[in-house]
Amino acid sequence: MATSRDVFQAGCSASSLAVTLKKAPSPSQLKMPTGIAGLDEILRGGLPRRRTTVVVGGPGSGKTILALQTLVNGARLWNEPGIFVAFEESPEQIVSNASAFEWDLKGLQKSKLFFLDARMGPDMVKSGEFDLESLLAIIGEKARKIGAKRIVFDAVDALLTLLDDPSAQRKELYRLHRWLQESGLTGIVTAKAERAFAVGSPGFSNIQFMADSVIILNHELLNGVSLRDLWVMKYRGSGFSENLVPMSIGPAGVEVSAVSRIETQVPVTNKRISSGVPQLDEMLNGGFFRGSSILITGSPGTSKSTLAGAFVEAACRRGERALYVSFDESEAELARNLTSVGIDLRPHLRSGLLVVHSILAEGCSAKEHFNNIRALVEKFRPACLVLDPLSALIKSGGEEVAQSVSERLINLGKSKGITVFNISLLGSPDQQVEATRLQISTVADSWIHLSYLVLGGERNRALTIVKSRGTRHSNQVRELALSNAGISLAEAYMEDGEVLMGTLRWQKEQAAITGEGRVQAEVKRQRLKIELSSLELTSRLEILKREIKVQQAEMSVLMRTEETRVGRRAHHSAALVRKRGGIGDRAVLVRS
Repeated sequence: MATSRDVFQAGCSASSLAVTLKKAPSPSQLKMPTGIAGLDEILRGGLPRRRTTVVVGGPGSGKTILALQTLVNGARLWNEPGIFVAFEESPEQIVSNASAFEWDLKGLQKSKLFFLDARMGPDMVKSGEFDLESLLAIIGEKARKIGAKRIVFDAVDALLTLLDDPSAQRKELYRLHRWLQESGLTGIVTAKAERAFAVGSPGFSNIQFMADSVIILNHELLNGVSLRDLWVMKYRGSGFSENLVPMSIGPAGVEVSAVSRIETQVPVTNKRISSGVPQLDEMLNGGFFRGSSILITGSPGTSKSTLAGAFVEAACRRGERALYVSFDESEAELARNLTSVGIDLRPHLRSGLLVVHSILAEGCSAKEHFNNIRALVEKFRPACLVLDPLSALIKSGGEEVAQSVSERLINLGKSKGITVFNISLLGSPDQQVEATRLQISTVADSWIHLSYLVLGGERNRALTIVKSRGTRHSNQVRELALSNAGISLAEAYMEDGEVLMGTLRWQKEQAAITGEGRVQAEVKRQRLKIELSSLELTSRLEILKREIKVQQAEMSVLMRTEETRVGRRAHHSAALVRKRGGIGDRAVLVRS
């Protein structure tokens, strides 16, 4: 590694040897990607190519890592050699510190990365006046030799603090800025800030006016949790995201949680998927909309995780991938506990359809959790995602940070068509309070609330659907019961305006069944009695009908007999008249 120690000791003021390495860029080449996905999204493509970017931050904010990562990505991904000029740490220290990121710096140093040790001690300033021209000349020659496209001046303020005269400091900063403009290199200059979101140390605040873009990093401790943020303060000639965004340092280096413009385009479908509980699907008029967000709220022990287990099991049975993020239980604990209610996740874990990611909420900041979950989603590409419990993120940075991260997780899932199943604890010990500390109930598409009902010495669970956007749903409170066979939902039993559950409900139902039996027996007895009476009346009616027929027959015989008698008498009278010498047929028979 080269050194500029003798250059500074000589204090020479050689003429500038900066070289123009490349012609002016075309409109399509105005951005230099950093390779840091979230950062490139914020910058709408990357840093300004062949211009200067200043990265400012306090100790431990990630300035050196971000700058070095940009060089490494340029060399690995786009075959753009780079130079790293170190004013504070030795190149050996920098390479050693970055070895945890698996960047293969030693391999890149052979041809694509060059580290220059530009440190100097306080005693060197005393030997005479100096400027940066000689150092910049050496760098320019090296850049030409390796064909460098990117360069980093790390901790330039460490060098300029040795200059007692503020005007001299400003002069050297302008010299550096002018050299970067003329060289054609894309430059990153890092500087310290003494307080959160400060632009730079006293004496170097004017650096923000010279640079084409300024990125400010912040690192602070909030409620015992380490939090990092990134803010793009300015970017000349380009649009960019002006909001503060979470940043973390992970295995790959700096990770920026940008809100992608793609994430605002949410796919919408009328297709439904099962909740894993048939009775709940009926209450939801067919299940959840695919790609929607579901919120389950309730106190501890109300079976929130059980519903989540049924949800992912149903997804795996459909052949879909499911990701279960647990902040409370390990994979083994979750699988074991759910078997007690007839939910067996072990086959799906073995098949790979289900992945359980278990991590303590306090293990890292809420912003780092977002980055980790986002990376898992990108890698695994699940159809269903469970966050259990989402409210645990409060332990990782406070309610405000947790709320922001929670909303972004929901938006991330919806933008990718993932059905997100969120669990959140109540914000109050009062069982009647249906609210969450994260205040995400307004973001969720469906909200299911679980509660306890303590009555008659028993604690029973109740389920109600608070809302379900775009679908007709039940407004009834259902009793949620768990057994070896699984989850069941029964309609609430009302007695004199009071909801009964558990044993009391069973007793009332048994009493109702017994009473119903008695009523049915009495109805049966009365029916038989009426049927018997009806049979008796029918029989009597049949006898009467027969008696009427007999009487009618007797009447008919009587009438015929009478007619015969009258006819015979008339004939006998006529015969008698003839025998007495009467006038025959004209005789009139006088009846006496």
